[in-house]
Amino acid sequence: MKLARIGILTGGGDCPGLNAVIRSVAKPAMAHFHAKVFGIQDGYEGMVEGRYRELSPIDVLGIINQGGTILGTSNKGDPFHFPMGERGNLRIVDASDQVIENYRNMKLDALIAIGGDGTQIIAHKLYQMGLNVIGVPKTIDNDLDATDITFGHDSARAVATEAIDRLQTTASAHHRVMIMETMGRYAGWIALGAGLAGGADIILIPEIPFSWDRVFEAVLKRSKGAKFSIICVAEGAKEEGGDMSVRQMDKKRTDPVRLGGVGELIAKRVEDETGLETRVTVLGHVQRGGSPTAFDRILATRFGAVALQSASRGEFGVMTSLRENNVITVPLQDAVGRQRLVPPDSQLVFAARAVGTCLGD
Repeated sequence: MKLARIGILTGGGDCPGLNAVIRSVAKPAMAHFHAKVFGIQDGYEGMVEGRYRELSPIDVLGIINQGGTILGTSNKGDPFHFPMGERGNLRIVDASDQVIENYRNMKLDALIAIGGDGTQIIAHKLYQMGLNVIGVPKTIDNDLDATDITFGHDSARAVATEAIDRLQTTASAHHRVMIMETMGRYAGWIALGAGLAGGADIILIPEIPFSWDRVFEAVLKRSKGAKFSIICVAEGAKEEGGDMSVRQMDKKRTDPVRLGGVGELIAKRVEDETGLETRVTVLGHVQRGGSPTAFDRILATRFGAVALQSASRGEFGVMTSLRENNVITVPLQDAVGRQRLVPPDSQLVFAARAVGTCLGD
């Protein structure tokens, strides 16, 4: 298929590796296909509002190691759930027809949509409406099905692991319980991976509801020996029979729930019930920032190259995927059918239990 005009957008939350994908699509598109490459600004929001610019070879020079995205992004730009108006007069409308119109006005041969589950769900809907769309999976949460891992996750996990390493020294010095709250939404991949790598004593994830008594028992036992404890908790963790901690509801987003606050909740309960001095660190957006790891740079580059290859073959309605260390494409409908959560019987969980980590159950 002749590729003359290609669009790229980055949707949802930012993460390390986005620029590596942009680079690996744009460079060969310009060099080998002599195509014009257009960067849509601020994800689908820019696609609705017609905000884009043509990229030059200079734009993608030396960006493989840069975090964030040179195109900007937004997690409030779902064309099928698009916010219009001011706060006091906010309306949610279907602006998908505007996306179709702008796609045609740009005369695009293909649109590369880089993002997580929300971005890929939108990409699938737009493909069903007739657009030539290819998805590239990104999310620090690693909760996108149909791929073994998403780029961005390794970088976030590395940041969280380093944070645990640093917390251990101050926890040991002051004989405290240190709680670190990670991102991850409804999946516990970051907390589990970082907690295992950092040697956390207690790891709490959404997939394994915890018992308060088990948590209290674990920190009291540690206080009699090592005299400090590290608790790594995912923002979506919850007690048995309880609900996740919701910080805010934002109706501009397709998923209006903003999680947060579970770290503070656990800290208060632990200190009240055990009398042990407890402190909380909420990593928040630190996990999204900074340079990507070597793994994420390579994976993002492979994803972008395969996405462009698929476009050149006229293969649309697919998403790039890492399966058994090979990058392939899978139908978008398979990628968005369900979330990828931590199986309670997974080898990561088994390994954590094997080294004595308390999972709260």
